[in-house]
Amino acid sequence: MRSDQVKKGYDRAPHRSLFRATGVKEEDFDKPFIGVANSFIEIIPGHFFLNKYGEIIKDEIRKNGCIPFEFNTIGVDDGIAMGHDGMLYSLPSRELIANSIETVMNAHKLDAMICIPNCDKIVPGMIMGALRVNVPTVFVSGGPMKKGHTKEGQPIDLATAFEAVGKFENGDMDEAELKDIECNACPTGGSCSGMFTANSMNTLMEAMGIALPGNGTIPALTPEREVLIRAAAKRVCEIALDTTFNFRNILNEKAVRNAFAIDMAMGGSTNTVLHMLAIAKEAGVDFNIADINAISKKVSHIAKISPSLPSVHMEDIDKAGGVSAVMHEIAKMNTGALYLDNLTVTGESIGERVGNSEILDNTVIHNLDNSYSKVGGLAILFGNLATEGCVIKTAGITGERKFRGSAVCFNSQQEAIEGIIKKKVKKGDVVVIRYEGPRGGPGMQEMLSPTSLIMGMGLGADVALITDGRFSGATRGLSIGHVSPEAAEGGMIGLLKDGDMIAIDVDKYTIEVELSDEEIATRRAAFKPVQKEIKGSWLKQYRLLVTNATNGAVLKTEL
Repeated sequence: MRSDQVKKGYDRAPHRSLFRATGVKEEDFDKPFIGVANSFIEIIPGHFFLNKYGEIIKDEIRKNGCIPFEFNTIGVDDGIAMGHDGMLYSLPSRELIANSIETVMNAHKLDAMICIPNCDKIVPGMIMGALRVNVPTVFVSGGPMKKGHTKEGQPIDLATAFEAVGKFENGDMDEAELKDIECNACPTGGSCSGMFTANSMNTLMEAMGIALPGNGTIPALTPEREVLIRAAAKRVCEIALDTTFNFRNILNEKAVRNAFAIDMAMGGSTNTVLHMLAIAKEAGVDFNIADINAISKKVSHIAKISPSLPSVHMEDIDKAGGVSAVMHEIAKMNTGALYLDNLTVTGESIGERVGNSEILDNTVIHNLDNSYSKVGGLAILFGNLATEGCVIKTAGITGERKFRGSAVCFNSQQEAIEGIIKKKVKKGDVVVIRYEGPRGGPGMQEMLSPTSLIMGMGLGADVALITDGRFSGATRGLSIGHVSPEAAEGGMIGLLKDGDMIAIDVDKYTIEVELSDEEIATRRAAFKPVQKEIKGSWLKQYRLLVTNATNGAVLKTEL
């Protein structure tokens, strides 16, 4: 056992003495030691109950002949951090979480691990850390929140609440209606109920085979979720000493490609691109951002979930057959987008796992012959405005897929919010929000507030938005993020001026500013990027080491 390094031999008597102080008994030293990585934190709705899930998992681990050691990671609630400088800490928290997993597991030489994430950066952070440790690992998230309802019975969620602010600003909603949405949009604990970043990543864990079936869709705080959690805890004990299930054997190139295929089929958050690129790098997988479009062309978009379709939420996907039904339907395409032979943490192949998982409600999960689109719900655009690429959630487009408009430039998210509220943005404009990339922010803020204002003010189909920052999974509209190179590193987005004409063609995967090479060269020669003042030491460290979005915003390990 790996843990023998800290518990066997006469020279480990001091180590065993310390273990005994924590309650380890004589007979326990011959049992596998399991790390229980819990992201319990009281300020996040998807996490405040995970301490109770941790107790259930530890109980099940003990019942199955292993010794659990629970430890915690940090977490940031993106919704609460949204719209102010607290969001600067969200993406950097992913690196701290990965580092904490690596630190605790390798410092104490634990044999295997079960990870309990749920929301946003916490899921990919734990996955990145698990790849570094590379021991048998099972993931089981806390589960999605149930959808809310207005007094009239209309289904709502967090995206509804953000968009309601724009409607209120525009005079299209009164205070009582806003209060109704505020009080009912998030009715239970769990990751926010739509196909936002958390639930996108939790479903992709199923596609990668690192979590059990139902992980992404079974609602939080239900008896069914507890059954799943106990099964995951039992499984980690079964594989604890079997190197066949070392994490990198499960999460390999095939798993990464399977994740992107299901992301396309379900129209996941654009953040999945950022996180999966980072995960691919940690896994040592040769995967380029341009490969995403090749996968998209092989996968039909068959499930629309809020915010793309506000009436459908994760609990509806669960009742309709879940992720396994989506994968089974996509497998029928026979395009090579899915690698059905890849191993899963439960021991069967992906193909065996999805088996004959049929769609139970084809109004929620569509059949291939009734797909929303013959190509996937995400796309990567290239052009002189994004020579290294940028990302759009095509599943969330509310207007035309081709757009040409005049740039209205803002050097921060806050500037953009103020400008939108003051009606500086008109129909036909392209809103440009820059210096919000990984380095420029620093921290790559999500743009849910400005995009929600645009939607709430009735401009969603008539305005495009581009940014070197990123979007919440709750964002919809013609919103293009992750523009690389970013403004802070001299990218073209930093050279734009008000009135520049920008042409976007999603179906041709292009994004261009209509300027001559000579004009671009003149602007570049005079360009000096904005350098924002940073007070926090961690953000200063992050800015020095972070790469751009096309590289997954991972930290450099070599200078």
